[in-house]
Amino acid sequence: MPENIVLDSYALRILEELQRDARQTMQQLSDAIGLSTTPCWKRVKDMEAAGVIRGYTARVDRVRVGLKLLVVAEVNLNPHSDAVVEQFERAVVALPQVVRCLSTTGQADYLLTVMTRDIESYDRFLQERIFRLPGVAHVRSSIVLREVKADAGLPLREG
Repeated sequence: MPENIVLDSYALRILEELQRDARQTMQQLSDAIGLSTTPCWKRVKDMEAAGVIRGYTARVDRVRVGLKLLVVAEVNLNPHSDAVVEQFERAVVALPQVVRCLSTTGQADYLLTVMTRDIESYDRFLQERIFRLPGVAHVRSSIVLREVKADAGLPLREG
């Protein structure tokens, strides 16, 4: 499969449908996009092989499983040596409470999205994990009051 796969209108519709509901049968998927089952199945398999479709997962309601606190943490490192950055990133990847880590420009070096049960759990997480990571100089936490938009699929067709 080529590295740069061409995403025609059928491929985009397949991806939109799978983002909406990845558990639908191939027949349901092919009916939804207006393509017969075999070509639809082949396109899905090609996109899996090319890494366009990286996997399938369930969206779990964080509050219903007890993860009531959602925090966006801005982290600054000092020094910014390659070794410190590598150690920090490797450590953050291993922390299950961190569900997203972005290296950014601007005031923060990293933006972390963190989920914990409550504020006490978050405080423990900061004290026992984040503040002990190499190079962490500053953390600014913003508690999320309300999620306005979450679980959105990728905007495959802009405009």
